[in-house]
Formats: sequence, C-alpha cells, structure tokens
Amino acid sequence: MPFIVLGFSLLVVLIDYIIKLLVINNLKPIGSITLIPGLFSLTYVENKGAAFGMLANARWIFIVFTLAVIILLIIFLFWKKPTSKLVNVALILIIGGGLGNLIDRIFYGYVVDYLSLSFFPPVCNFADYCVTVGAGLLVIYLLFFSDYMKKDKGIKDGKA
Repeated sequence: MPFIVLGFSLLVVLIDYIIKLLVINNLKPIGSITLIPGLFSLTYVENKGAAFGMLANARWIFIVFTLAVIILLIIFLFWKKPTSKLVNVALILIIGGGLGNLIDRIFYGYVVDYLSLSFFPPVCNFADYCVTVGAGLLVIYLLFFSDYMKKDKGIKDGKA
C-alpha cells in the first residue's frame, strides 16, 4: 500500500506541475482573469513566503521544513502501513501538495499561486489546497476514527 500512496502522491505533483505550467505560460503575461465576478478569479502571484506571504524570502527554511515533513510522512507510511483509506488519502494529498510547492521553491525560489477567492484574501494554488484538505482529513481521522485520541488507551470499544 505505501507504494500506491506514493504513486498517487506523484500524480498530485504531476497535476500541480501541469497547472502551474499553464498558469506561467498563459496567466503570468496578463496577470489576472475574473471567472466569477465578486467571487473567484485567477491571479498570478509569486509567493516567496508561507501562508499570507509571511516570512518572505525565508526560502531555505521552507525547503528544509517541507522536506523534513515529507520524509517523516514517508517513514510513517512505510513503518505503520496505515490501512485506513482516510489516512492514505490524507497522506497522498499532503505529500503530493508538499512536493508540488517544494519543487517551486527549489527551482523558482517562490511558489506560483493563482487561485483567488474574494472571501479568502491570500492567493493559493492546487498544492496548497491539497495540503490543507489532507491535513483536515488527518485531523478528522485522529479525532473521530482513531483509538489514538481515547483517554484510556487500555480500553477499546468500552471493554476493559
């Protein structure tokens, strides 16, 4: 199963890469296109920071941190071999999205962002949403489906 998860993670990276190539070649020259007035537009942004542009120009910190998280997730994947589909989907999204943005930081020095919602100020990209949704799914799993969050680890299904 770990190799399947990694394969789908690479598919996420490929999708992210293709979208960003299209954005660089077609959106960068014009800057922005409104798709749904007052709600959604495609806006080319070179993000040198983290979320909301924080810590701009801390490229190597983000590269090292992202690489460390991805390595830890891959170790977890092979060590624990999770069988939960929810956990595996979460790992696919987090690893794939993380690698997608890592590639940008290494080769461009910034992350290419392009998805702009009027009610959510920062411009984001496909990889950002993959990481966010993946992290959310992992939290849902830990809170509602995992034994990890039970107070008494010695009790399972209400039995001593």
